[in-house]
Amino acid sequence: MTTVDITQSPRSRPREELAARTDELGRRIAPYARAHDRDGTFVAEAYEILRSEGRLALAVPRELGGDGATVRDVATVQRTLAHHCAATALASSMHHHVVLAAAWRYRHGAPGADRMLRRVAGEGLVLVSTGGADQTRPRGTARKVPGGYRVDGRKVFCSQAPVGDVLATMFPYDDPDEGRIVLNMMVPMKADGVRVLDNWDSLGMRGTGSHDVELTDVFVPDAAVVARRPYGVIDPPFQLVLSVAMPVVAAVYLGVAEAAHAHATALVAGTPRAGDPSVRRQLGVAATRLQVASWALDGALDVVGDDPVPSMTTVAAVMTAKAEIARTAIEVCDLALDVAGGRGFYRSSPLEQCYRDVRGVKFHPLTPEETLLLAGAQALGSAAATAIPRSA
Repeated sequence: MTTVDITQSPRSRPREELAARTDELGRRIAPYARAHDRDGTFVAEAYEILRSEGRLALAVPRELGGDGATVRDVATVQRTLAHHCAATALASSMHHHVVLAAAWRYRHGAPGADRMLRRVAGEGLVLVSTGGADQTRPRGTARKVPGGYRVDGRKVFCSQAPVGDVLATMFPYDDPDEGRIVLNMMVPMKADGVRVLDNWDSLGMRGTGSHDVELTDVFVPDAAVVARRPYGVIDPPFQLVLSVAMPVVAAVYLGVAEAAHAHATALVAGTPRAGDPSVRRQLGVAATRLQVASWALDGALDVVGDDPVPSMTTVAAVMTAKAEIARTAIEVCDLALDVAGGRGFYRSSPLEQCYRDVRGVKFHPLTPEETLLLAGAQALGSAAATAIPRSA
């Protein structure tokens, strides 16, 4: 397959080496991808490679033992990795965005943030996030006990669960003074009462190991509670998480679409179909749509910057780019399958997997419809613009 060049613009030229190193890493991971997709099993070999190469510490600050990658750097890496194994790229994005948020907290003086980051760099810890499904109204219950909390609940879409070390999660808590709030906490995956359910059997992204995690009467010490947040509101800490997480996640699906376009182009190049005007037009539509989506991602990353300031303006910019990438990625994968014809319909075709994997893009917050509702609320100056908008 011809890998799409994502380093062609002057803006991204300094990241040529990063993309090239990731492309080499992706080629080592790719041979395992097909079997894991077929069997619905976790991309374990890929994670062994990522850990051995120190890639899990990509976004850990250099002084703490990592590579000091920015949000743009991580997006570049995950987009490139998705050309070779979408499941590995998406699953590890869930780790990287937690690290990016922790690195931001460290740079801004949050106590204890450095300890977790040092462990990610030194021990290769894998951080599992539940924020995509919990958002502002998390599942489960928390009750206060001496020295901490007891929590119960079932968390869904917990990517990397088979190899996770720490669960970055949240629970609602009815505080006697503040009312209902959200507690963000870090829970060891091996803590008593934590159980990974082997139930990830999905249409696409089958190798991500996004099983449910069930917590039953799990004790969480006060020191493991990293934030107390208002319930039902996209407050500044969550604004920060969305701002660093969603460009990285969107970049993965852009990479999937780029891979589909490259596969389809390679299938018809040098054949009589290459002279068919309708085929050329379909490939041209896909290429131009990918270019616009790439500009959208670049624009969102410009707004986020290397040290983002939490704001709903930044969230809206990121979600607008994500919605554009979602629409484009699905359209491009559909076009690629049309160009390939019957050959792309076989399970042995990489296009068939791209077609399935890309469908996951709509399920990450915010959905394209919710993004439109957010944009409308902001245009009207509505206070509802800080709540997760719900599409009909």
